[in-house]
Amino acid sequence: MDAIDFPDDLVQTQAAWNATYDALAAPRPRDTTALRHRLLRLSVRLWWHPYWKTAPSVPAARTELRQLVRAREAVRAA
Repeated sequence: MDAIDFPDDLVQTQAAWNATYDALAAPRPRDTTALRHRLLRLSVRLWWHPYWKTAPSVPAARTELRQLVRAREAVRAA
């Protein structure tokens, strides 16, 4: 599959979703209610983003978005 050029706001939302999910997955997270609400809001923004109306294969594009953001996070962490 060719690399997809995702909108910046979609990439940023996925990165925020990942960070929130990771915060919830940490041992003894603080303020779990706020984190869960944030995760829900970010999930809605990801799911209903207008970009998905133009994607030829939405499931594949969603997977590629997650992989792209995780790869960028791994590079920043290294």
